[in-house]
Amino acid sequence: MSNRLTGLLKSLQHKRSLRRWARMEKLARTVSLGDLRDMRLMARQLRQSVNNVAFTADMRLTLPVLGSNAMTLPLTTDWSYRPSGWAGPVFPQGHAPVRNKTLIGDDLTVYHDCKTPNLSLRQIRNTDPQGLAPFRLAMGVFSFDGSFLSLVLQAPQSIVIGLKKRHVIRLTIQVQSERPLDMSARLNFKHGPNTEQVAQEIDFSTVETAVEFDLAYTRFNETRVEQVWLDLFFESPSMNRVEIRDITLSRHPRAEL
Repeated sequence: MSNRLTGLLKSLQHKRSLRRWARMEKLARTVSLGDLRDMRLMARQLRQSVNNVAFTADMRLTLPVLGSNAMTLPLTTDWSYRPSGWAGPVFPQGHAPVRNKTLIGDDLTVYHDCKTPNLSLRQIRNTDPQGLAPFRLAMGVFSFDGSFLSLVLQAPQSIVIGLKKRHVIRLTIQVQSERPLDMSARLNFKHGPNTEQVAQEIDFSTVETAVEFDLAYTRFNETRVEQVWLDLFFESPSMNRVEIRDITLSRHPRAEL
């Protein structure tokens, strides 16, 4: 079958699909509640697939333009990761206000205890020619009546494969803020019923900074480690605009003496 004929058939199939969903859109106003539930399930399943295709397409099409497949990594790195909020578009792109436990992409969650959450968060396209990530996250904080604000990054399961106490976990982060900002990072390891935690302050004397967690000084059980996640804590975040330009996690073996 020629490419032209194949393209024509795909175009016809796509148009039929659009017409079908246009009809279902009209039917949704009048069908029974039972049928409406079935339609909602179909729509949600389709939306998930469409979002995944759009995410992958946008990521592949934007990466070559911005050079975002590159990361600042040690030479001996054996694992690296850029979270979805910086690697490709997320849906929805913005939240205002940001409620407690708001999910950003599929690996980042916002936690806070504000009674009135006067915060907003939005993913924006990175147009900096020197930038490596195709997207940024911008967070606006107005009056803050809570006691804590944090971002929790769930590392993919691939990080635990071959993870040993001889490894160093490296966090590289680029942040700009309107006012001076204090942040700390805490790396968490779940192994069996226990959780091992190690914390580090983040120095923002430069736009890009790196924090390393040497696992030799932790008590995590490398034979039972199940999950790894990172907490980013914001101290006194009121009346500030914070833009996280990029964030990456990587893993490399410690240099032998």
